[in-house]
Amino acid sequence: MRAEILSVGTELLLGQIVDTNAQYLAQRLALLGIDLLFVSTVGDNLERCRQTFERAIARSELVVSTGGLGPTEDDLTREAIAAALGEEPAVDPALEAELRAWFARRVGAMPERNRKQAWLIPSARPIPNPNGTAPGWDVRTPRGRVVAMPGVPREMTYMWERHVEPTLGGGGVLRSRTLKLLGIGESAVEEALDVLVRSTAPTVATYAKNDGVHVRISDKGGDAASADARISAMERTVRDRLGRFVWGVDDETLGGVIGRGLVSRGWRLATAEALSGGDVARTLSDAPEASAWYARGVVRPSADAAALEALLADTGADVTLVVPVGAAGAELVAVTPRGRETSVIRFASPPEGRRRALLAALDLLRRVVG
Repeated sequence: MRAEILSVGTELLLGQIVDTNAQYLAQRLALLGIDLLFVSTVGDNLERCRQTFERAIARSELVVSTGGLGPTEDDLTREAIAAALGEEPAVDPALEAELRAWFARRVGAMPERNRKQAWLIPSARPIPNPNGTAPGWDVRTPRGRVVAMPGVPREMTYMWERHVEPTLGGGGVLRSRTLKLLGIGESAVEEALDVLVRSTAPTVATYAKNDGVHVRISDKGGDAASADARISAMERTVRDRLGRFVWGVDDETLGGVIGRGLVSRGWRLATAEALSGGDVARTLSDAPEASAWYARGVVRPSADAAALEALLADTGADVTLVVPVGAAGAELVAVTPRGRETSVIRFASPPEGRRRALLAALDLLRRVVG
């Protein structure tokens, strides 16, 4: 099944809000094994909205839209779908009665402009919305299906999970595993993977992320077990080439990995940082049960390694990490019961230095406590 997501709202085009609905729906479709081929955003203009729906209906068997179902003049999704399909919307008496009862229970009489939220076209059935005033539309056409839901996330997710997703058969099972790497750039990762990035079953893709480089291995099949088996085989091949850089899998975080290493050795950690501006302390303190292994985090706006090490002299920590300030480079130092380890970074600007310092510090820690 070919699917498309269509987000309606000028506020999205202006960058006034972030389109989290499209991200959520893309993830849910992937879990169903439905192929998402297009994601479109259109403003509150009837003609452009109609054209966008026409194009989506012509090329996709499932069109999922969010937004534009409110009661105001610029809420045009119903009008656009009706025009794209050549149908005439009309007030559904049962929906109107439900809307009037909803308002009566909460604020009194329903404004007449809300009557448009009771519209239906002949090919549409309403999707219940107990969390708001805008019922969704579930439209069945000769070419496929159009599902229109409100843009309010809590209303949309309720509709999707309760009334839409259970009716979608999908196209098999999509499974994936993400390996997380540090200490190597994305281009070097892709070069090491070589022909693996052209594999189609499973697929192998690289992504530059805030916590390093991710390698996602995905496979689609009739059952989860066979897809998982193919993914595991590919993972072994990837690890043969890049295993020394892999620090985690899927939902693992650097803070969590470092914490587990410290706990397994019975060590406690203290950090002092200048260049990274407290980012290391923030990342580590957010890790699960950090209070059990994180003794102290000190931040100074400008300090060299010696000054930072002196600040940690009385912490009683087994492991210390210092991130000194530098103009174009810095040497990070980690001290453990097994000795002293360093990591040198170079950078061209303070923001780049701060980002590199954070990643280098976490990479150094995960190596020395591993």
